[in-house]
Amino acid sequence: MSFQPPKGVDDIHLPESGIWRRVLTAWEEWSERFGYPLIITPIFESTELFERGVGDTTDVVTKQMYTFEDKGGRSITLRPEGTAGVVRAFLDSGAQGAWKAAYSGPMFRYERPQKGRNRQFYQVGVEYLDVEAPMADIEVIELGYRYIEDVGVEELELRINSLGDATCRPVYLENLRQFFKDIEEDLCDDSVALIDRNPLRILDCKVCADVVGDAPSMTDFLCNECQAHYDAVKRGLDTVGIPFIEDKKLVRGLDYYTRTAFEYIGIGLDAAQNAVGGGGRYDGLAESIGGRRAPGVGFALGIDRIVLALGEQPGEPELDIYVVSETTPADALPLVSALRRGGLAVDFDASGRSVKAQFKSAAKSGAPTTVILHGQGQDVSVRIEDDRHEIPLQEVVNWLISHK
Repeated sequence: MSFQPPKGVDDIHLPESGIWRRVLTAWEEWSERFGYPLIITPIFESTELFERGVGDTTDVVTKQMYTFEDKGGRSITLRPEGTAGVVRAFLDSGAQGAWKAAYSGPMFRYERPQKGRNRQFYQVGVEYLDVEAPMADIEVIELGYRYIEDVGVEELELRINSLGDATCRPVYLENLRQFFKDIEEDLCDDSVALIDRNPLRILDCKVCADVVGDAPSMTDFLCNECQAHYDAVKRGLDTVGIPFIEDKKLVRGLDYYTRTAFEYIGIGLDAAQNAVGGGGRYDGLAESIGGRRAPGVGFALGIDRIVLALGEQPGEPELDIYVVSETTPADALPLVSALRRGGLAVDFDASGRSVKAQFKSAAKSGAPTTVILHGQGQDVSVRIEDDRHEIPLQEVVNWLISHK
């Protein structure tokens, strides 16, 4: 009997896992560079958190959540996104004033599996809370753009829009609702059901994309405050050299967004969905889940899609050094341990195979340096590509560390 992963869930191993490690390591470096400390939230939360936070008319809540009853009779949901949980954690902490957090981990949505869309998928993201100024939007957008650019996604495109707020959006929604009623016969059944409940979601319907092109745009209805915020964000992006395209139909797939909304598009990504991430401002989210007012902005990036956008790449060596012992593994162990403690990535054969077999493993590992231990107390041969050096055993650790 053998087992396979459930549908929509993948095993990730070499050589692809080497790209994943590089991409995730770069994420930790970039989020730290922008001042976002790590936060780790539960993989499952109360179902009501997502119903109230994400929106009970969204596809995420109505169709895609993995929800179950635990042994205490409570309704629990595997997290379909990261923001609601981070905002809950912020409120629980009692923190006051500007607050930043970066997260990473698996998310879960029951969708039809396809290229770039799995039922378990991996996201990284940041949230910047208790700050309403457009400068926060600019910083968040720049962080995502710089990171995606740095890991090597080519033909990267940033699209932005403003979704207004509670002051100006109601007027827009009424105009949008009337527009959809006029073309109701051309809409799919799901969109028709949303006309009165949440017409904004229809703009995000892939089935109706061809018939909503002339729908009114939120940017034509912005109040003075929202227009000023949007203009400041655009000016800031120009200042830091981030190119962008205004997309008046961009609404994102979650109900909590207000004002700024944005997406990062991998133009060259060969998949049904070419967005590698996105986000926006969500000034009312904290209140919608029962907390105090805490305006915020953030994004989530799909690591699965970023890796897909990178395509096949030569894997970077996982190791700095492979140690070959001509005697026993026990003789090699002190040297291997010392090198690892010196900050080098080192592997060796622990099973006592032949020297020939060890050299094959060294070649397969991709390590640029091979150390050959001739025998206990003897000198060591160091082979770096085609160059060979004879080093006294007592000096080899310092020598290798200095030549890293």
